[in-house]
Amino acid sequence: MVELKTDTSIDAMYEAGQVTGRALTAVRHAARVGVSLLELDEVARAVLREAGASSPFLGYRPSFAPTPFPAVICASVNEAIVHGIPTGYRLRDGDLVSIDCGAELGGWASDSAISFVVGAPRPADVRLIETAERALAAGIGAAVVGNRTGDIAHAVGTVCRDGGYGIPQGFGGHGVGRRMHEEPDVPNEGRPGRGFPLRHGMVVAIEPMLIGGGRDGYHEAADGWTLCTNDGSRAAHVEHTVAITETGPRVLTERSSQRRPDTRRRP
Repeated sequence: MVELKTDTSIDAMYEAGQVTGRALTAVRHAARVGVSLLELDEVARAVLREAGASSPFLGYRPSFAPTPFPAVICASVNEAIVHGIPTGYRLRDGDLVSIDCGAELGGWASDSAISFVVGAPRPADVRLIETAERALAAGIGAAVVGNRTGDIAHAVGTVCRDGGYGIPQGFGGHGVGRRMHEEPDVPNEGRPGRGFPLRHGMVVAIEPMLIGGGRDGYHEAADGWTLCTNDGSRAAHVEHTVAITETGPRVLTERSSQRRPDTRRRP
């Protein structure tokens, strides 16, 4: 069942989304060579505590998971696509990092993700992340009253495929509301004009996931959570929680400031 939110509820979800945005911004600023993924998780925890928010990730256990998720962020590095568990791994120069984070505040949830490179980026990684961001923007642009979830999926998938990237099948966006994962599903590839109709008051997470090697194959890591590319190529994952309104899409997890990217390039 899809719950349509009132304008007041969407405003409340925006407050939750701003906590998520601040947490992601803080993690990105803290992500430097030598910093561990567990330290980044603590940065996000501190932001949530300060805001009086809780984490929808911590303790989350869907049917596929062997254990409850132990952290407030997913930290996926290089060939890891999504759902990476923060560990003591210390970031290295050139690592491609995807951070997924959520917040629950006042009974409402939010969900967002960013990808970035620590230190000096490879040109291929820059292009991969830029394409993921363009796919996200295209999906948001299609999140308008009168369209369907298939229009969002088609917009995202077209950018990904035109860039030559793979898309992990079976994973994508979703509804957001009182819980982090609600109906409807919002795939990252699909046919326009198909799927659930978009109406004022719907709130969805749009989250492109791109596989740099161009193939769609992925596998589950030994931890039972992390999804990794089959070919060892790098992956990017970006996401926003978006409200569908009569005046157009409203991004609820926007980030007011981001760390300036390193302008150096690897040969």
